[in-house]
Amino acid sequence: MKYRRFGRTGWQVSEIGYGMWGLGGQWSGSDNAEGLRALHRSVELGCNFFDTAWAYGAGHSERLLSQVITAHTTTKLYVGTKVPPQNMIWPAQPDHKAHQTYPYAHIMDYTKKSQTNLGVATIDLLQLHVWDDGWAADDGWKRAVEELKKAKAIEAFGISVNRWEPTNVLQALQTGLVDAVQVIYNIFDQSPEDRLFPYCRKNDIAVIARVPFDEGTLTGTLTKQTSFPKDDWRSRYFCPENLNPSVDRAERIKKLIPKRRTMPEVALKFILASSTVSTTIPGMRTVAHVESNLAASDRRELPPDLYGGLRKFRWDRQPTDWSA
Repeated sequence: MKYRRFGRTGWQVSEIGYGMWGLGGQWSGSDNAEGLRALHRSVELGCNFFDTAWAYGAGHSERLLSQVITAHTTTKLYVGTKVPPQNMIWPAQPDHKAHQTYPYAHIMDYTKKSQTNLGVATIDLLQLHVWDDGWAADDGWKRAVEELKKAKAIEAFGISVNRWEPTNVLQALQTGLVDAVQVIYNIFDQSPEDRLFPYCRKNDIAVIARVPFDEGTLTGTLTKQTSFPKDDWRSRYFCPENLNPSVDRAERIKKLIPKRRTMPEVALKFILASSTVSTTIPGMRTVAHVESNLAASDRRELPPDLYGGLRKFRWDRQPTDWSA
């Protein structure tokens, strides 16, 4: 496993971290026992960055992670969790007000909930789970961040950016309070490179690249006949309007993949080719997922012709009802 500097925090984090949404119960195929085995195995293989949220099962994934933290006390594990919006609406909308989403008292309350769930006195990285830059000037969230840092309740603060809105955070970054930004970045979604990445480089803000596989399309395993149970979040995301063109693009990418390399490995190496990325967080529900994805860190870099070919698959999309 290779490690990268996490912005101005100076932390050395595994370049492939662990995305824990899939362990919260909103994805089919999630099993607590296997999830715990996967988490423990990831630590054995050098993963030391874990991204969770209270919303992943009303604290369920946080409590799973607590068991792992307790079992690996001699290894520093960096934990990032997220405060849900008070109105529990994803994603944030421009007409939502700061007092409806992240008032001071709400942030303080959910920080305590996450501390309890995780079993820690200090959360390494506390993030807001949704964001609209119209809230950047609001004093409530800023006061909460300043007080939490001063009290050592959190070490660093971050914001998770809405899907396909990578610039909808730049005003917040200008406050100087944001140490990390979490954004969708993958073979399809390259637009963070335009404005967000340069700003983060200049101001030493860590970048967490989420959704490395486009919720599964970039693993190469989905077809136009793929379906998910109604209680699985992907049943909405992969409506025909999205599934069909996504699969078409993924099939064309498959033709570029050399023998002895897999599509998930190539998808991860594409992201890690950017030195601006501090870590990427594939969702992993099984030991097999962990072993396959974490191994990508030590694989050789993408040859220039393959990397150049993948860059041509940039796909600039706009948020819509099914993309929330």
